[in-house]
Amino acid sequence: MRNAPEIEDLLRGNAPQVLGALVRRYGHFDAAEDAVQEALLAAAAQWPSAGVPGNPRGWLIKVASRRLTDALRSDQARRQREERAAALTPRDAFTAPPPGERAPREDDTLSLLFLCCHPDLSPPAQIALTLRAVGGLTTAEIARAYLVPEATMAQRVSRAKQKVRGVRFGRPDRWEQRLPSVLQTLYLIFNEGYTATSGAVLQRRDLAGEAVRLARTVHRLLPGDCEVAGLLALMLLTDARRDARSGPHGELIPLDEQDRGRWDRAAIEEGVELVTRALSMGRPGPFQLRAAIAAVHDEASSPESTDWAEILGLYDVLVGLVPGPVERLNRAVAVAMVHGPRAGLTEVDALADELKGHRLNAVRGHLLERAGEPEAARAAYESAAAQTLSLPEQRYLRARAARLSH
Repeated sequence: MRNAPEIEDLLRGNAPQVLGALVRRYGHFDAAEDAVQEALLAAAAQWPSAGVPGNPRGWLIKVASRRLTDALRSDQARRQREERAAALTPRDAFTAPPPGERAPREDDTLSLLFLCCHPDLSPPAQIALTLRAVGGLTTAEIARAYLVPEATMAQRVSRAKQKVRGVRFGRPDRWEQRLPSVLQTLYLIFNEGYTATSGAVLQRRDLAGEAVRLARTVHRLLPGDCEVAGLLALMLLTDARRDARSGPHGELIPLDEQDRGRWDRAAIEEGVELVTRALSMGRPGPFQLRAAIAAVHDEASSPESTDWAEILGLYDVLVGLVPGPVERLNRAVAVAMVHGPRAGLTEVDALADELKGHRLNAVRGHLLERAGEPEAARAAYESAAAQTLSLPEQRYLRARAARLSH
């Protein structure tokens, strides 16, 4: 007999493939998702006492299909849907695919990701729909993760569903062109989980964990894609520091002050292996380069032994591919570590017109402190604290500023 957490993991892992099977067979994304949610609730209620069926996914597909066809039949204003649903009503048994009928395809999850990352959707809508349809999170859970009212998130998800209504299910033509959007969406989900942009907690571990799970799924489905491997490696190498980056009261602990003995060595080894293999296969992409930088940090036994010259070289290549202000700000830190804080400040000051927000002032404060300018550093820290919506980051930055006031 499986316990409740095991059943929850089983349901969450099967949900996107069940939804994909229904959408591929019937269409009607919105109605199919409602039917899958009903099937998941039924399973959560029955399986703990009755036991998990031999084919959990088949059970969910059968129940969800019945719910969907019932819903379609009850809609008297849409008789064409009723006729189509009746013609496709699934058989009573789904323990194995009948002759001539294929089992649910493993790439249904990938097809769902492509659908959720449709180019007509905005990035926030892509994230919300991905977490709802592929991640299996409820609208309330997504709303809590992004600190917005549930009604607001429900509207966002509903509008996203409306936009993808009628879109053909399956891998789109020229699907490789949409893959970067899928990876970027997963990356944004992970970043919000690893460092929450607002609120009382530094990390939302469930969100980061969901992003890692989805990245693993995409890697399993596209094992030869080096950027997919690079993204998974980056997540693993970054998330490996999770337990060491906050104190007992949730306070932020910067990288150079973390207890490296608390880093997850198994995740680091897996991430290093992934990125090493990916880099050996051809010209590296942005996620592979970010993962390589994370690997250099993770493999250093102490802050002093970090190979900053290698990190700077990797950032030089990354900025050549992605010349955005965030990448250039990160490179400025590496410049400071290799050539001194004054050189890094020159790079930071050049970004003042492009990069707004607390991060620029936080880095500036750190470099000014290293350069021996405590008053200017204190002012930069205080400015950064006033700009961030994250309470742990506010407390950390104000503590840095207060230390320089004495």
